[in-house]
Amino acid sequence: MARIRAFENAAEEASRGGVAAFGASVSDAAFQPEVRGPLHLSTGQEGVAAGVCLNLATEDLITSTHRGHGHTLAKGASMERMMCELFGRATGFNGGKGGSMHIADFSVGMLGANGVVAAGMPIAVGAAHAIRIRHENRIVACFFGDGAVNRGPFLEALNWAKVFALPVLFVCEDNRWSATTATEAMTAGDGPLARAAAIGVPGLQVDGNDALAVHASSRVLIGKIRGGEGPQFLHAVTYRFKGHVSVDPAAYRDGEEVDRALQNDPLAALEPQVGAEALSIRNEAGAEVKRALAAAAAAPWPESAGAYTDIQHTGDGQWR
Repeated sequence: MARIRAFENAAEEASRGGVAAFGASVSDAAFQPEVRGPLHLSTGQEGVAAGVCLNLATEDLITSTHRGHGHTLAKGASMERMMCELFGRATGFNGGKGGSMHIADFSVGMLGANGVVAAGMPIAVGAAHAIRIRHENRIVACFFGDGAVNRGPFLEALNWAKVFALPVLFVCEDNRWSATTATEAMTAGDGPLARAAAIGVPGLQVDGNDALAVHASSRVLIGKIRGGEGPQFLHAVTYRFKGHVSVDPAAYRDGEEVDRALQNDPLAALEPQVGAEALSIRNEAGAEVKRALAAAAAAPWPESAGAYTDIQHTGDGQWR
């Protein structure tokens, strides 16, 4: 969780042209904004990613959202390579082509972040169906936000997973805001867990800012999936501390609401249980992210010829 927080803070700083994250080794005059394009931060939601992924093996798979940095780190991916991707460098996970919203690392089972709301859900179900056909002993954890609950892929994915009893843990990361609109103002009924139950997918609701509770609940549900009981649903209620994107001041939110959320910081809540080691953990995470920033700033840019790789060929002249 400390690593995720440190990464998000540093990426936000780099996207704004600041140098604080780099330390004294980089001067203001020498530095230009390195992270460009949409940057969706998961600051404040670290407990969900960590609590779930601690119960997953390396061979298990996950799909993510446009807010996927935390899931990627929690699954075990390299912080340095992810920072390189945000910087658009050749050594990034996608060769600098994907940026923040398309992080993927198949080596740790991270099938990809996705800029389309709810798009990771059918991808997760497809991966789980492949697991079933191949008789493999692994599962898929599918992270999505509360905004996805009102989109068609939510119904389609849960229905398919239930009909074929697929090994999927659906994780609704409910930060209560669908971009710039309060979710409760546009979601009818009793919410995500009730909709899942109506399709026959059982689950639990948990305080997403209590990482230990997330860990315990996801362990129970994952145990049922591994035991052959089919898809399960975890509704983790949390809050994003930042705006929808890094340049969004989130003026549409009530200041008292944000203040209350900041008082329920998932990292601060864990510190009394961790004790004196908490400070050293934060310092270690800060040192790691500084190394990642330095490596990304020094990494090579992609070759121009790379623009013609990893693309779909539709036939000579057909585009005309």
